[in-house]
Amino acid sequence: MTVREEIEQLKKEKNAVILAHYYVRPEVQELADYIGDSFYLSKVAVGLKEQTIVFCGVSFMGESAKILNPGKTVLMPDARADCAMAHMADPETIRRMRETYDDLAVVCYINSTAELKRCSDVCVTSANALKIVKALPNRNIFFIPDRNLAHYIAQMTPEKHFVYNKGFCPVHEQMQVSEIRKAKEEHPDALVLTHPECPEEVLEMSDYVGSTSGIIDYAEKSDASEFIICTENGVRYELEKRCPDKRFYFTETEPVCEDMKMITPEKILHVLRTGENEVTLEETARVEAEEPLKRMLELAR
Repeated sequence: MTVREEIEQLKKEKNAVILAHYYVRPEVQELADYIGDSFYLSKVAVGLKEQTIVFCGVSFMGESAKILNPGKTVLMPDARADCAMAHMADPETIRRMRETYDDLAVVCYINSTAELKRCSDVCVTSANALKIVKALPNRNIFFIPDRNLAHYIAQMTPEKHFVYNKGFCPVHEQMQVSEIRKAKEEHPDALVLTHPECPEEVLEMSDYVGSTSGIIDYAEKSDASEFIICTENGVRYELEKRCPDKRFYFTETEPVCEDMKMITPEKILHVLRTGENEVTLEETARVEAEEPLKRMLELAR
């Protein structure tokens, strides 16, 4: 029996479903029942009938799935797969900001730990951050943990006053303007599609800025046939699947999240066999972290 065949058999036996982020390996995306960005997977997780969720992504994604599905079993194929940015804020700073600013909303990017979600008023993703920030009654916004996404949203909401955190995504932060220029010279007709976690100077030279799902949708609907993609290279699989007649290029230093790439079919099979790497949260912490996630899903409707 092949790895894939055994995974399919165990899914039936364990009443399990596989969720995968766009950034994991192509061979993992091929096995998934649902593939998407953080917002899509958050919505999907809530409506699943299966009892076991195998989440092919990094730790904050598994935590979010467990927060929203307390009665279900959430398994991570590799418990070490983490997101550095998810830890780049702290409760003490949040407390200090609440004391400093009146009428403050703490807006927490979903790429964050359950602890940070507990301290926040609402969660957002790159796909819905603009809509949710506009909908908030508060004028002052402390956006955690990503400074780049915060600056991007702030530019489009001049009526709000943003307080910036120092966090960033190490993968998107390393996108080089010089390498994008080189790619443009090599492919002059290509449009530059960029994730808002990239630095401002990268966003300024882009033809489109949006979430991972937004980048995919834009490429699919665009009349253009060539694109330079400024986000994690795992998205290539979905882009090429949806747009087989189009060409996608990455910078010379390809953006790779090593944590996302830890997930393999063999590790999926292992946790389905053993039930290892289950996500657990103390109930009080789970309930407190659930409120900003539930508010996100309500405001994003």
